[in-house]
Amino acid sequence: MSETTSLPEQCRFVAVDPANHHLSIQHGPVPTPRAGEVLIKVHAAGINRADLLQRNGLYPPPADASPILGLEVSGTVCAVGANAGGWQVGDRVCALTHGGGYAEYAVAPVGQCMPIPAGFSKAEGAALPEALLTVWHNLFQRAGLQAGEKVLIHGGASGIGTLGVMICAALGAEVYTTAGTDEKCHALEARGATKAINYKTDDFEAVLTGLGLNNEINVILDMIGGDYIQRNLNLAAPEGRIVNIAYMKGFKAEVNFAPLLMKRITMTGSTLRAQSFEQKTVMVEQIMARIFPLLENGTIKPLIDSIYPLEQVEQAHGHMQSGQHMGKIILKI
Repeated sequence: MSETTSLPEQCRFVAVDPANHHLSIQHGPVPTPRAGEVLIKVHAAGINRADLLQRNGLYPPPADASPILGLEVSGTVCAVGANAGGWQVGDRVCALTHGGGYAEYAVAPVGQCMPIPAGFSKAEGAALPEALLTVWHNLFQRAGLQAGEKVLIHGGASGIGTLGVMICAALGAEVYTTAGTDEKCHALEARGATKAINYKTDDFEAVLTGLGLNNEINVILDMIGGDYIQRNLNLAAPEGRIVNIAYMKGFKAEVNFAPLLMKRITMTGSTLRAQSFEQKTVMVEQIMARIFPLLENGTIKPLIDSIYPLEQVEQAHGHMQSGQHMGKIILKI
């Protein structure tokens, strides 16, 4: 380490019991940043559905990743490795980690670090990295969303969905979204959605068709899958782009692919974790240029659903599993 402050030898982290998947607080060595990495004293960590999958053995981390849960953190830089890209001890930082976020100290590649925007709390900083990179990569890099186009974001009440609605609206898209309660729908419309549809009481395809939007949706971001696959194809505009990032209703469905041919639809998908550090660095650079000014001036601000202390990580996971949250669930370290 080329620069450091006085650090403890041990820190607390969340461990998963492989026998029953229960979570507990344990102690382990403070990690050491390598070249191109910073060590962060973690103040808050974002909770993601990927964490729940990994906990249950359904989303194993890459071989070179930390086995500890946690993909995004915010806090203070407390040590830097060589080639730290200008980061210095004491800097406020939020970062996409390569695992290890549910801990008092975590390392992150410098290319996946961003300053916490002015006026943001550490909790709000922890709500940014995973959602920002997911939204930017899938809607703008992969789907090429342009100002003036119509976008449908499923799972609008999630951390990704809430931030996605605000980003797309701020960049000039016409935003439609789905959520599970009328209250969530009203909140999403207040944050820039032209129309939010309660999928528990209404058929989103029928509602959008009734609004004259059948064959008019240019880009669709879907984390639901299942029977949404067919309805997405039906709604998509000619040359539409559909991006799948999860399949909460299942990977399998009986689908009539005729609309894909007739409308020349592009269907694609991605996961963030599987992409290289180089790809994520490009995402961060573009986000810093296009989105960070909108965070700094208050146009976009992440929605925090709840904050749990580290000792209540089980309850935090249970809250996410319930689907009752609106915005981001944060773990306070």
